[in-house]
Amino acid sequence: MTKADIVDKVCDRVGGFSKKEAADLVDQVFDTMKQVLETGEKIKISGFGNFVVRDKKPRPGRNPQTGDEITIEARRVLTFKPSNVLKVALNSGE
Repeated sequence: MTKADIVDKVCDRVGGFSKKEAADLVDQVFDTMKQVLETGEKIKISGFGNFVVRDKKPRPGRNPQTGDEITIEARRVLTFKPSNVLKVALNSGE
């Protein structure tokens, strides 16, 4: 599913919005989520799950082409943990 598909679903389900207004709404939600995650805060969406930014430490690795040892730099990664409600919905076929 793409962002355009999400805009279409919002427009169809909510009603009263033009496609442009629905696109602006979806953009605002994604921009807000991005800003919150950039600050290192986590996002908890009840019935859906948690988005958490984690810091990974530098670690040794290997270049797969040459086999040379390299250091993989420290970085931040985004993780998602689904809620139990979402897990049940996915596994029950609802």
